[in-house]
Amino acid sequence: MGAGHAGLAASHFLTERSIDHVVLERGEVANSWRRERWESLRLLTPNWQTRLPGHHYEGPDPDGYMTMGEVIKFIDHFAAVCRAPVRTSVAVTSLRRADDGYLVATNDGDIRCRTAIIASGACNLPAVPALAEAVPSALTQFTPFGYQGPAHLPDGGVLVVGASATGVQLAAEIRRSGRPVILSVGEHVRLPRTYRGRDVLWWMDSSGVWDQRHDEIDDLARARRLPSPQLVGTPERTTLDLNALSAMGIELTGRLAAVRDGRALFSGGLRNVFALADLKLQRLLDTFDAWAGSAEAGEGFEPTLVPASPRLQLDLRSGEVRTIVWATGFRPDYRWLDLPVLDAKGHLQHDGGVVATPGLYALGLPVLRRRKSTFIHGISDDARDVIEHLAQTLAAR
Repeated sequence: MGAGHAGLAASHFLTERSIDHVVLERGEVANSWRRERWESLRLLTPNWQTRLPGHHYEGPDPDGYMTMGEVIKFIDHFAAVCRAPVRTSVAVTSLRRADDGYLVATNDGDIRCRTAIIASGACNLPAVPALAEAVPSALTQFTPFGYQGPAHLPDGGVLVVGASATGVQLAAEIRRSGRPVILSVGEHVRLPRTYRGRDVLWWMDSSGVWDQRHDEIDDLARARRLPSPQLVGTPERTTLDLNALSAMGIELTGRLAAVRDGRALFSGGLRNVFALADLKLQRLLDTFDAWAGSAEAGEGFEPTLVPASPRLQLDLRSGEVRTIVWATGFRPDYRWLDLPVLDAKGHLQHDGGVVATPGLYALGLPVLRRRKSTFIHGISDDARDVIEHLAQTLAAR
């Protein structure tokens, strides 16, 4: 279920083992890249790292970052090369147990199968906090699914809530359009675009950090909840951290804690939030240096600058901001799952992609089997392992 990079990688390995299968897609191949991304978005990973099973980037700019059009073309080509049996415009409305397998109900009829793979992704719905309901109706609210670019926003100031990759990118883009921007910052992962002359993701890849397995991580639940790193893909290989945003004139505030009587209330403690992100960054850079066997001091980065007097509230009725952009993360959509496989918070219960019911699997979720699981280049290893388990399950029957 799902014809993005995860579902297509699964199809590749199923075909390799001559296992009969079908890939169901509610829209088109790479549908989320086509329909649920803003206009200027580029991949966070460099082109040389964009690879799927037996398929990799072969263009003239290996250190560049793909546009959405290029990503769609790349995935489309992979689907054609591996001859994936994709059925487009087929929406799954229910998945439930039936005899020794599953019954998949769709808008195009029912399908019975012995095993099933959920490859519908981790970003089906924007994770907007409940406090958004208290925002005065005069303000326009967007999520990354509805945001297209600054030209589509009302005139006036913008409050961006969330400072992971999406939040910092949108805040910078909106600020460059000339609008005043306030960025509400909570827990975040700070990363430079380059370190010691190489893309920071080269270091993640080469040092083995991204290959760390799910069963080697002490606090797996927390690792799966971590926000995406503050990165942006640009031809200039620009670092887009909070210091860069402050230099652009973006105002930083604490986490948005509540909206009461038309006022946005921000938590204090920005200094501690910044210090924790800086500490984790330095630990990661130390890991890179240790792997490289470097005795020289690593490249230094300034601590995140704390505003002199960060505001603790904002009157949303004053007209200072006209728009709120909720860059507060995403979540999967499992409303069609008629199975007892979700925990109390709605998360899919699985062990490395093996779901807690026989013959059901998942791919494309955060730290599914490795730290790189949600990235395009990380799906090959995960899909190979999951299909190996699936094949053994079928053989045992």
